[in-house]
Amino acid sequence: MGALVLALNPSIDAEWRVTEARWEEKNIIQSERRWAGGKGVNVARWLRHLRGEPRLLLPLGGITGWEMAAHLQRERLPAKSIALREATRVNVIITTAEGRQLRFNPRGPKLTGAEWGEILRETRQLLKRASCLVLSGSLPRGVKAGAYAELICLAHRAGVKTILDCDGEALATAIPARPFLVKPNEHELAEWYGKTISSPAGLVTAALALSAKTKGWVLVSLGRRGALLVNRKLKVKLSARPHRVNPVNTVGAGDALVAAVARQVELGNSPEDWLRWGVATGTAATQCAAGKLPSASLIRRLLKKVKIASN
Repeated sequence: MGALVLALNPSIDAEWRVTEARWEEKNIIQSERRWAGGKGVNVARWLRHLRGEPRLLLPLGGITGWEMAAHLQRERLPAKSIALREATRVNVIITTAEGRQLRFNPRGPKLTGAEWGEILRETRQLLKRASCLVLSGSLPRGVKAGAYAELICLAHRAGVKTILDCDGEALATAIPARPFLVKPNEHELAEWYGKTISSPAGLVTAALALSAKTKGWVLVSLGRRGALLVNRKLKVKLSARPHRVNPVNTVGAGDALVAAVARQVELGNSPEDWLRWGVATGTAATQCAAGKLPSASLIRRLLKKVKIASN
């Protein structure tokens, strides 16, 4: 088995297409599209697209949980589900004719202690055959803030590297557990750092401060500006700039980056390759509608145009 991807708060993603979003007026939905979403599901989908063999572990409940399972089965995305009493959430994306988007994300179901215990037991079993563990997305209600730290400790005991993509209290409490790589965006990094980041030098300083805490890698996603990869212990400071494109959609671009980096780590490639593939794949994601995947040829074309620099 390849990477084990935990999606603790998955969702059905529903995109509503409208001519324009009008306040206090009736908005006519021109079309609706639904697919299996949430950060962890997106990462697993991208990993398979990049020729990995991911295994997805996720809690599902209610009618929307059945719908999610059906979507995953149609995609032939290997998944193990944990049954919940409460229903899986539905995230709504409203896209206007101009391409502007509004996003509405419910908090999702509340897990019981027994349901969380089942997730931990299944994680222990699946880690025995995993190449790495990817923890991506928000924590569900009913789970303590230190849940990711607990899962990282399980991975350490199994000798498995962990890649973490979350924010807020979940990130702060997971850092002492020392994940192999943490992937905040610029806003999430500043929130953890407790200071405004107003310059490239300040960004590097904040990323190195986080690396000092985790004793590992920190990858900061910067949207159109690419990404920064640092490791304080190894004295590595790398940045990457993508080829400039006009984005069609930005939903899931960060998940594409995480998946590409996880795949390169899995293959044993260099940090320069992690960064180059991550930025190229994240850029390629912006050229497709949400929930869709670009061609491998597009990713490779963009890969050749990524510029790597040592800071």
